[in-house]
Amino acid sequence: MTNLIERKKILSITAPVMTILLTACNTSVIAAAPAPAKNSMASALHKSHQQKIIKKVDSQLQNLMIKAQQPMKKLTDKTVSLNGKAYPALKPLGPVPVPKDNPITPEKVALGKTLFFDGRLGGDTSTPCSACHIAETGWDFPNDISMGYPGTTHWRNSQTIVNSAYYGKLFWAGSSKSLESQAKGAAKGAVAGNGENDLMEARLALVPEYVTAFNRVFGDTWPKVGNAWKAIATFERTLVQRDTPIDKYLLGDKNALTAEQLKGKALFEGKAQCITCHNGAMASDESFYNIGVPSNKRWQSESLPQITFRYEMYAKGSNEKLYRNAKADPGVYFRGKLAEMKGKFRTPSLRYTKYTAPYMHNGTIKTLADVVDFYDRGGVAKDGRTTGYPQNKSKLIKPLGLTKQEKKQLLAFLDAFSAERIALTRPTLPTYKPLFSEKELLEAKK
Repeated sequence: MTNLIERKKILSITAPVMTILLTACNTSVIAAAPAPAKNSMASALHKSHQQKIIKKVDSQLQNLMIKAQQPMKKLTDKTVSLNGKAYPALKPLGPVPVPKDNPITPEKVALGKTLFFDGRLGGDTSTPCSACHIAETGWDFPNDISMGYPGTTHWRNSQTIVNSAYYGKLFWAGSSKSLESQAKGAAKGAVAGNGENDLMEARLALVPEYVTAFNRVFGDTWPKVGNAWKAIATFERTLVQRDTPIDKYLLGDKNALTAEQLKGKALFEGKAQCITCHNGAMASDESFYNIGVPSNKRWQSESLPQITFRYEMYAKGSNEKLYRNAKADPGVYFRGKLAEMKGKFRTPSLRYTKYTAPYMHNGTIKTLADVVDFYDRGGVAKDGRTTGYPQNKSKLIKPLGLTKQEKKQLLAFLDAFSAERIALTRPTLPTYKPLFSEKELLEAKK
């Protein structure tokens, strides 16, 4: 329990925002959190409540944690030669990388899972992480463009968080370098979570189970929003998939791939030239390319996406000419503002793609079969359109001349990058309780 001096200090700092919160959270100002009763049974119940962790790690999470951190035998790095150049060969995923300042613990994973589904880490509580990364689909958003904060829409496709722990560059333009930074950026982004630190922290402080859990996991007297990002990132580090057919094959199980998939692998590393960008353990070189993806037609026909697009251009420091005339997403351009960067996006992983349609940064390609056709045409859509920045289109993208049978074999191989869908039971969110009574708030104002 907080001592009297500390309690008065907190009151003096938080009273203004608490007054607003107690109304916004639909809690009664008068019904303060009750003090423990003096009889022994009630005291024991109160003590049990105070010591309760939000939720023990369930069997599903426990299994994911074990798989994510399971050691892997050391393998020799290999390369694939194509057109006179050597590229890293595909590799099985190793143990999930964990930063030294944010180790994985069962209690932190359990807390992160609950926070991932809790809209209190956002503006009006309607946009938890799980709103744009839906567990029941592909841990992504199943439309071309992700949902936005109420009154807006997003401007890019929402990527899956499965295996995102292995990325060194997150978001389509690589603007975040860690899951902790990504969680913060999404929760506070104007067209995403639109959250404010003080409001989010104040909400967490009104949830006794969060107060207890943050104290146990991080030692916080009151929940700190920075530690919320750490908890969410830790949960996301359990959402990895290392038991796909391609992983099993690369670890020595030569029966893990079918004959059709092996033919597709040969195409992947040869005629189809996929290996030039989709290589290594993540099947991504994490480099930036303009591959010819055309703009989403919604920017031309719908007012809200157009407004959001212009807002993002302005917010990222666009000059007036680009702001007024651009008809396509400049991509990584805003990371360096060099003309040759326009229209380029980070290579996405091919892992878990079985469940993450539609594809590309703006969701304009509906199926993996359509993706193969797009590349086969040389980075040109069905309707003949290509990138809005043709001067930057990669020289790697050119017609492939694939036959129907070869496309079928390539698609069979792409299927090997996904195992069974990762499913988790949604948590029951803890409830609010007022921190202070109306009398205490009035005293603090004197």
